[in-house]
Amino acid sequence: MGKPLDIAIVAVYLIAMLAFGFWGKTRTKDSADFLVAGRRLGPTLYTGTMAAVVLGGASTVGGVGLGYKWGLSGMWLVVAIAVGLLALSLLFAGRIQRLKVYTVAQMLSLRYGVDATSASGVVMVAYTLMLSVTSTIAYATVFNVLFGTGRTVSVLIGGAVVMLYSSIGGMWSITLTDMVQFILKTIGVFFLLLPFTWNRAGGLDGIRERAGDAVFSLTAIGTETIITFFVVYSFGMLIGQDIWQRVFTARSPQVAKWGGTTAALYCVAYGVAGALIGAAASTFLPDVEAKDDVYAQIAESILPVGISGLVLAAAVAAMMSTASGALIATATVARTDVRPLLLRLVGRRTETATDDPSLEVHADRRYVVVLGIVVIVIAALLNDVVGALTIAYDILVGGLLVPILGGFVWKRATGAGALVAMGVGTVVTLGTMAIVGDVLANDPIYWGLATSLVAYVAVSLATTRTPAPVLQLWNDRLAGRDQTATAGEIPTATS
Repeated sequence: MGKPLDIAIVAVYLIAMLAFGFWGKTRTKDSADFLVAGRRLGPTLYTGTMAAVVLGGASTVGGVGLGYKWGLSGMWLVVAIAVGLLALSLLFAGRIQRLKVYTVAQMLSLRYGVDATSASGVVMVAYTLMLSVTSTIAYATVFNVLFGTGRTVSVLIGGAVVMLYSSIGGMWSITLTDMVQFILKTIGVFFLLLPFTWNRAGGLDGIRERAGDAVFSLTAIGTETIITFFVVYSFGMLIGQDIWQRVFTARSPQVAKWGGTTAALYCVAYGVAGALIGAAASTFLPDVEAKDDVYAQIAESILPVGISGLVLAAAVAAMMSTASGALIATATVARTDVRPLLLRLVGRRTETATDDPSLEVHADRRYVVVLGIVVIVIAALLNDVVGALTIAYDILVGGLLVPILGGFVWKRATGAGALVAMGVGTVVTLGTMAIVGDVLANDPIYWGLATSLVAYVAVSLATTRTPAPVLQLWNDRLAGRDQTATAGEIPTATS
C-alpha cells in the first residue's frame, strides 16, 4: 500500500474529476454539447484535450518501459502516434471538422451515398470499447499498488469515476478533465520524472558510462518494429473514432488544423522524454522484469513523498483520458450507427430524433452509463486484453483505412468499392491472423491493407460512378458551403 500523502493526492484527483463532471453538466444543453462540446473548443482547450486523448497509458507508462529496455529508440511508438496526428491535422482535420457529422460511419455514408457503410460502426465500437477496457485495466493496476485494494475493487473504483464524470457532463466534462490531465502529465513527465531520473543516473555522462552508447541508438528496437509502429499507430490516428470525435469539437477548421499540429509536436517531445526517463532508470533499477512497472518503480524508489503522488496521479491521468475518450466514442457510435443498423436487420424502424434536447441528452447519457458498466465488467473479468485490442486495431486499419482516406483523395471511388474494400480488408486481416497463428504478428495488417486497396480500386473502376448529387453535397460540406447542414444529419442520395 502506498504512502498516506500519495494516497491522499490521488484521492483528491479522483474527487476533482467527479466535480468537473458536474461543471460540464452546466454547459450541456443538447446532444451537440454532450457528444462534441458544442463544436466550440478554441486553440488552448482543443490542443490540450487532443494531446491528452492520444497520450494514454501506452505512451506514458509504456513509453518509459520501452525506453528502459531499448533506450532512446523506445520513443518510436509515441513518435508514430505524433506523426499520425500531424498528418491528420494538416491534411484532413479541417475538412473533417466542416463535415458536421458525429461518426466515421456518417462520413462514409455522406461520401458514398451508401447507408450500408454504417456497418463500419461495428468495427469501430469493438476498437473503442477495447481501448477503454485496456486503459481501465492499466490504471486499476496503479490503484492496486497505491490503495492496497484487490484488482476487481480497483477496476470498480477507476471505472466508476470515468463512467460517472463522462456520463454527467459528456464531452464538456471530458474536455475539462482532459485539460487537468494534460497539465498533470506535463508536470509529471517533464518537470518531475525527467530531471529526477536524469540526476540520479548522473546525467549524460553517467548514463553513457553505465549503459553504453547503445542506449542512444535510434534503431535499437529494430527497423521492422519501428515500421509496424507507424503502420498501426500512425494510420490508426487517421481513422479512429476517439480521435475524430475530438476533431469535431473544434470551433473552426483552423483550430482543428493548428491545434492538432501543436499537440503532435508536443507528443514528439513527450515520446523523447519518456524514452530518456526509461534509459536513465535502467542505470539504477537494473532488475525490473516487467518493463511497464518501471514508471511506478521510479516513483516509489527515488521520488520524495508527495512528488511521487503527483507522478502516480499523472500516470492515472494519462490512462483515464484515453478511457473516457474511448468510452464516449463507443457510446456515440453505438447510438448513431450500430443501433439503427441492428433495427434495420430485424425489420424495425429506426428511432426518430425528438425535438426536446434534454431527452436527447438523457439518451446519450444512458448509452455512456450502460457501456461504462460493460467496460468495467470486461476489465474485471480479463487479465490481458492486448490480443483483443490488437485484433480490433488491425481490423480498424486493415478494413477501414482505405475507404476512409480514399473518400477524401479519389473522386472516382464508389460506394460499392468502399463496401467491398471493407469486407475484403477485414476478412483477409482475420484470415491471415488465423493462418499465422499469432494475433500480434505484423503480416495480417499488411495483407489486409494491400487487398483492401486492390479491391477498392478494382471495384470502383468497374462500377457506376457515385451519383452527382451525392458528390455535390460532399464537396459542399468539405468546402463549408452547406450552411443548412444539421449536425449529424446525413441526407440520402435521393434527397
